[in-house]
Amino acid sequence: MKHTYKAKAITYMLVSALLAAGCSSNGDTSALGGASAAGSSDAASAVKAEGTHAAAEVKQANMNAAELAGFKENDALTAWDAGSSTSIVLKAEGASINGSGASVEGGVVKIVSAGTYVVSGTASNGQIMIDVPKDAVVHLVLNGVQITKDDGPALYVKKADKTIVTLQDGTDNLLSDGKVYADTSEDAPTAALFSKGDLTINGAGKLSVRGNANDGITSKDDLKIMSGTIDVQAADDGMIGRDLFAVKGGSIAIKAGGDGIKTTNDTETDNGRVVIAGGTFRIESVNDGIQAASSALIGGGDFEIVSGGGSGASTKTHQEQMPGGGGFGRPPQDQNRGGAAATQASAAETPSAKALKATADIAFADGQFRIDAADDAIHSNAGIVLAGGQFNLSSGDDAIHADASITISGGTIEIVKSYEGIESTNITIAGGDIRLASSDDGINVSGGNDSSASAGSGKSGDRFSATSGLLTISGGTVYVDAAGDGLDSNGSIVMSGGTVIVNGPTTDGNGALDYDGTFKQSGGFLIAAGSAGMAQAPSEDSTQRAVLMTFPSSLAAGTLVTLTDSSGTALATFAPAKTFRSVVVSSPELKAGETYTISTGGKSTGTAKNGLYEGGSTSGSTKLVTFTLGDKVTYVNQSGVTTVNSGGGPGGGGRGPGGGFGQGRR
Repeated sequence: MKHTYKAKAITYMLVSALLAAGCSSNGDTSALGGASAAGSSDAASAVKAEGTHAAAEVKQANMNAAELAGFKENDALTAWDAGSSTSIVLKAEGASINGSGASVEGGVVKIVSAGTYVVSGTASNGQIMIDVPKDAVVHLVLNGVQITKDDGPALYVKKADKTIVTLQDGTDNLLSDGKVYADTSEDAPTAALFSKGDLTINGAGKLSVRGNANDGITSKDDLKIMSGTIDVQAADDGMIGRDLFAVKGGSIAIKAGGDGIKTTNDTETDNGRVVIAGGTFRIESVNDGIQAASSALIGGGDFEIVSGGGSGASTKTHQEQMPGGGGFGRPPQDQNRGGAAATQASAAETPSAKALKATADIAFADGQFRIDAADDAIHSNAGIVLAGGQFNLSSGDDAIHADASITISGGTIEIVKSYEGIESTNITIAGGDIRLASSDDGINVSGGNDSSASAGSGKSGDRFSATSGLLTISGGTVYVDAAGDGLDSNGSIVMSGGTVIVNGPTTDGNGALDYDGTFKQSGGFLIAAGSAGMAQAPSEDSTQRAVLMTFPSSLAAGTLVTLTDSSGTALATFAPAKTFRSVVVSSPELKAGETYTISTGGKSTGTAKNGLYEGGSTSGSTKLVTFTLGDKVTYVNQSGVTTVNSGGGPGGGGRGPGGGFGQGRR
């Protein structure tokens, strides 16, 4: 797909990262230099180098988030002088005005000239209307205001180039509308605070907005929040900036019957962006928490988002696509993920319950995120770059999903609950600390959008057909607890660094490792425990050695598995979190021709992290097998080295490297 609606500035930052993930933002896999599902070492090297460069580029770019958001000098204008301002005092019978540029009639205060206006008092069924020349700027100071309007917006910017609303320090202000508007024409206002021009909110005071008819705050151009405490409750959407929603700081609380925050312009280049440099966000939305019609860039801030009632309210059934048609148990709006550009525009307007969603690319440089979503926690129809931040995610569907690519180079990600943890056509992990739990696949390289699956692919527990997608791991720490496949690539896997710990499935229909192409490992530490029927080890053409041990029967969760060399030094001591019957270990310390021993049980005096023990010693264990390591992948059971993975999968043989069955050690 070609994203014609992306902001140029954000696209510049993301492009190399999207290439690094093995896919440009339009889904073109040629960025891999023609790498097929088998993957090549050259492609892996390119991915690693590009990923490192992209992460640095995104981090640097986010340091200038204020510039990318287009904040201007007058966006920070809060000062005013009584001698040069027009004073408006609202009263039950109307308003008193001291100064020029404003008049009152029938409870409506109309501002017709550029300038500074300071408003205080209470108006029941009143309104402030700004109707100035198109090139005029109005500075409106809310100095302790309560305005309710029974049949329209309380504050209505009918015409202006820009309106700057300052919340005076130490004041509480309220804007509220009624449930039914008098004007129901196509261009009628739809929010308690409605502006047809650019709108900026700043100051140190508080603003409460009650959108009883539809939305809370809407700008038909740019909506910028510089500071202040803003509380919005809306029957539909909380805050809308058609062309841009940008936040520099402040505290924002939203309770919305529709989307929490959104942009809507999906037809004009450089518009429809969400750019957040800081601030505090507490969002509770029936639909999406934050939705960008094009790109989203988050350089900081503290976010707490509950969308669709949270993950516990998810109605996803996740049914597999069956031959002859049928869906995946997803609502119709999700079956067109990643479609053509025309589809993207409509998808942005289709109700869903994702927490943070963008039609084009999303980049994270920093921030703290606590998300509980009925649908995806973080979703992009294009690519996601995650270079920093702290994430605590619970999702009724995918925790992190991008149709084209996901690149992770930093940050701390804790996926507490998900159907699938991280899913995309291409996934690159170059850094960061990732812990995830999933009721299906942990990390899934798939066909991208859910409608791309081929009916009857023949893969148990997998909705997608084979792809040329690539999972690349060159750094960071990854811990997976998956009821389905742990690491699942419908293409290939390349691992050159990092630490990966997998607690995989307990049933034989899935595996701790599952790939259709190859799994070429040249570095890093890997340990993966799970069932045995579909167990796979890294590919035979890996340059780093590995061992796959199949146990005669299932072992209980928490049972220690220790791999020691001929001198008795432990290379790995691991306590799987669930029942298991196979364990894969790959480490740079494994040497061909050396003798190793696998023992089970006992206790370790070492320090455990993610079930892997460091330091200390193990006592009370039972030696199960001693064997000589081959020069590639060595398959072992209690009797010693075997010629096949003896897991007892379909047809009596386990699945060997490359997705086949009964392949021997070489």
